[in-house]
Amino acid sequence: MNIWFECKAKYEKIDEEGRLKKVNEAYLLDAMSFTEAESRIYKELETMISGEFLVTKIAKTNITEVIPSETGDRWFKCKLALVTIDESSGKEKKANQYVLVLASDVKDAYDKVEKNMDGVSIDYEIPSVQESPILDVFPYEVGEKVPENFTPVAETVNEEEYASEPTVYDASEEEEAEAAEETEE
Repeated sequence: MNIWFECKAKYEKIDEEGRLKKVNEAYLLDAMSFTEAESRIYKELETMISGEFLVTKIAKTNITEVIPSETGDRWFKCKLALVTIDESSGKEKKANQYVLVLASDVKDAYDKVEKNMDGVSIDYEIPSVQESPILDVFPYEVGEKVPENFTPVAETVNEEEYASEPTVYDASEEEEAEAAEETEE
């Protein structure tokens, strides 16, 4: 399961009229911890922003899924209400999930969520779709470089040893060997 973090960065950029303007922009990225989120957002923004910038906020979000698209220029946050029936009481229960989708407008975002939910056997509603302040999303990329201080398990463990039965420590064998040594002396 992905953990999505919203990160805000403050920096100066030149606006349409050529003036220097201070901005505070939001980005979303996938990470395992706050520390990793901070490291990743700095790496991503270094390639995008010329000059100094400051990451002012890193927070976990309630977003469960991101739906990218070839078309669309804005991110929309869609609330999904998954409808289930409580077996004991027979009442309807709704569990909310939030999805971020890249689309051109609210209707396009709604349609893309509907298409993504095609074939799902659970009943659901889409009670809200709203434009998000998120400017860009940085998901984990397959094959991302492993940090230098990490060593792959395959390099640290002998495969034959790893595949064999685990060694079980039996204290009685050790005690018997010690007792045998004492009697010899």
